[in-house]
Amino acid sequence: MLPMFNDLSQISSYFLTRRSGRPAHMVAPTPNKETLYKMMEMALRTPDHGKLAPWRFIVIDDERRQDFKTLLTQAFLQDHPLASDNQIETACKMASYAPNPVIMIYSPKESKIPIFEQILSTGAVGMNFLHAAHINGFVGSWITGWPSYHETIRQAFCDTNEKIAGFFYVGTSDTELIERPRPIASEHISHW
Repeated sequence: MLPMFNDLSQISSYFLTRRSGRPAHMVAPTPNKETLYKMMEMALRTPDHGKLAPWRFIVIDDERRQDFKTLLTQAFLQDHPLASDNQIETACKMASYAPNPVIMIYSPKESKIPIFEQILSTGAVGMNFLHAAHINGFVGSWITGWPSYHETIRQAFCDTNEKIAGFFYVGTSDTELIERPRPIASEHISHW
């Protein structure tokens, strides 16, 4: 019998079975615009010392997908001007994953609140977004890869002090989810 992932029968069951999907395997149905907005709203209910909201989302609408692919291609060619068509296609395939990808931006604020805490809050928003995807009956995925760290792409989406925290995809998996190795709790918990 295959393991059940993202079991919503109980909150504890969900956390013990939470599993992201692979963006390349996400197909319709995907969340409509209202559901996607609600998922982002749910994600924002996160620890945020100082109430700074050091994060924001950008939704890439379907009509801008080709622009996104063009941006990725231009950035990739800046670093790899002799790349083959196949190399370009492989490097930029994330532009054609599930509809309406969401970019999460880390947007630090000037504050007495340490930057590290603002980074942690951003990570919590990202995790909440994945939970929101699963709670709404979809699979979600949070990926980074070279586009998250490329300056041309960062400039296209971010203000001066901001960084791309990741690209999120939400949909229905067209393949069975498979478990991956998980940390053994006893190896990561100690007492003092």
